[in-house]
Amino acid sequence: MIYDVIIVGAGPAGLAAGLYASRARLNTLIIEKDGDGGQIATTDEVANYPGSIENASGPSLIARMVEQVNEFGAKKVNDEIKSVEIEGKIKVLKGAKEEYQAKTVIIATGATPKPIGCPGEKELTGRGVSYCATCDAAFFEDLEVFVVGGGDSAVEEAMYLTKFARKVTIVHRRDELRAAKSIQEKAFKNEKMNFMWDTTITELKGDGILESMIVKNVKTGEEKEIFADEDDGTFGVFVFVGYNPATKLFDGIINMEDGYIKTDDNMNTNVPGVFAAGDNRVKSLRQVVTATADGAIAAVQAEKYINEHFED
Repeated sequence: MIYDVIIVGAGPAGLAAGLYASRARLNTLIIEKDGDGGQIATTDEVANYPGSIENASGPSLIARMVEQVNEFGAKKVNDEIKSVEIEGKIKVLKGAKEEYQAKTVIIATGATPKPIGCPGEKELTGRGVSYCATCDAAFFEDLEVFVVGGGDSAVEEAMYLTKFARKVTIVHRRDELRAAKSIQEKAFKNEKMNFMWDTTITELKGDGILESMIVKNVKTGEEKEIFADEDDGTFGVFVFVGYNPATKLFDGIINMEDGYIKTDDNMNTNVPGVFAAGDNRVKSLRQVVTATADGAIAAVQAEKYINEHFED
């Protein structure tokens, strides 16, 4: 079977693309190698997605998106794409289970935040450990927060967190920031900002919620444990050490910038009939709301491409 559109990835971008494509009566297939939802599936509460119900969680939001996609007849399969031949008129995607063909492809493979890589991090993600300040800052109102990283994103996110947290400390493995000088100047002037130089976090601890962390001075080797304030019971650790876009499959075929797919405003890549949507794309804001917008645009443009390049 040759599908009208194949969407690789079932996060918010892929599901939004699937919804718009299937509603347009396109024969649509969504391929996901893991579970639905991407990063948002691990988020306990989504308060900044317009129209989401009170106390909406990442899983509940994704479940509703999946329901909508199913209602309009999109097909979904679990498979891992191993190789692609997408430069011809008919696109071929070879999975671990079978081979798929389509007139258009939407790449919605997402990106994942780079972790610290220390014990306790995975278990406490969403329970004190976060990778998105705009998503989770409000949960740390009047609490103490630590930000890991020293680049532009880390410092900008740390300053954003000062609007909510009582105290924000940047934990950086070097003795100076890598962020642009203009950003650094603002950070150093902010009274809520503090800096822990030459330091890494080696372990995060807590029983269901982040309660303490062990930090190590990389120059002296000295380790110490930092505990949450007794009255607070917890604190926040926000990690901003970069992202890993899931785009390796398309190396040498799709134009990229630092691993992110380059598109125009209509989600077109350099390969005709191939579109990209969501966090794997070069963009300024990676959030559920921008991912779903990308997916909608990509699907509409895929329909337009099919109408222009394929006869009924």
